[in-house]
Amino acid sequence: MRSWLKGILNNPRSEWIITGLIVVNAITLGLETSPAAMAAFGPVLGFLDTAILAIFVLELSARIFVARLAFFRDPWSLFDFFVVAVALMPATGNLSVLRALRILRVMRLITVVPSLRRVVGGLITALPGMGSIVALLALIYYVFSVMATKLFGADFPEWFGNIGASAYSLFQIMTLESWSMGIVRPVMEKFPYAWAFFVPYIIVTTFAALNLFIGVVVNAMQAEHDKVVQDEMAAERKLIHEETEPMIGEIRQLRAEIAELKSAITGTKARSAD
Repeated sequence: MRSWLKGILNNPRSEWIITGLIVVNAITLGLETSPAAMAAFGPVLGFLDTAILAIFVLELSARIFVARLAFFRDPWSLFDFFVVAVALMPATGNLSVLRALRILRVMRLITVVPSLRRVVGGLITALPGMGSIVALLALIYYVFSVMATKLFGADFPEWFGNIGASAYSLFQIMTLESWSMGIVRPVMEKFPYAWAFFVPYIIVTTFAALNLFIGVVVNAMQAEHDKVVQDEMAAERKLIHEETEPMIGEIRQLRAEIAELKSAITGTKARSAD
């Protein structure tokens, strides 16, 4: 029974069916947000959602039955379990917010599509390096927020009245959203040399620190890609070894037989010479 279920689960057609159901479920959940669509096809959408959820539960139950405890040691399997479990929880009363979490089922595409799984794996690998950059950026934010509060807080309390307001304004400036006409130029009307504060800040944050994020993520993606390539090469070498091992054994056996024949012929010639 387990081998039969394992064969079905590992069949590429089954994977394509699950992928298609995830896409259909994403469409139905999106249509449920439209009053016009619900008025026209509400019962149909509800039936499709329930039917697809039932298929997901059956598929997950089959995977647990096949893998047993190994299922709960696989992070991707646990992610699938969490997504489906959230959809099964009651969404009434105080738990009505869980209805919005049903869209998380679409995230199962990450576990089904290998390329998406590699991307997420690369991002997770990059988290330690990104944490160091976040700490550096937080330090820069704090220093510049204190400076901006002391320099501009008295004249522009809405933007720089305290450290929190300064940090938010500096975040807006870092994203380059209305930073010049919205904040910097009004400040420069009062403080003409304010550009000497804001320009270095933008260079340090927008053009330096944020690009460090890109570098860390790119390196992590490259490392993940190299790992996948190495695993594929190792699997290919193993397959070649398994295919050629019987042939090598036959060749060795043939060489042994030839050696025995040569030995027998040599012995026969020696006796004939005597």
